[in-house]
Amino acid sequence: MGFAYGYWFNAQKAKEIALGTAIAHCLTMEVQMLDGYVALIGIGLKRNKSGKIQLRRSFVFEFSSTGNERYNGTVLMLGRRVESIYMDPYRIESAGQFEG
Repeated sequence: MGFAYGYWFNAQKAKEIALGTAIAHCLTMEVQMLDGYVALIGIGLKRNKSGKIQLRRSFVFEFSSTGNERYNGTVLMLGRRVESIYMDPYRIESAGQFEG
C-alpha cells in the first residue's frame, strides 16, 4: 500500500511540474494553452546523468497560436526534472496587416 501511495504521489508531483512548465512555455512563446491540463502519454525507464535509473514520463498538452487551430506539445520528464519540451510547428499571424 505504501508503494502504491508513493508512486501516486510522485506521479502527481511530476504532472504538476509538467503542467507548470507547459503553461510557462506557452506564455513565453505567446501562444494560448488550451484546456489547462497535461495528459500522461508514455512512461518508461531511463538513466539520468549520474547513471541512476529513473522514470521517464511523457505528457501532452494542446495549444493554439491563432485561436482557430489546435496543436500538440510534449513535456518529457526524467524523475521530477523537465528533460525537454517540444511543440508542433504552428502558424503565426502577422500583427501588422494593412487595410487598403
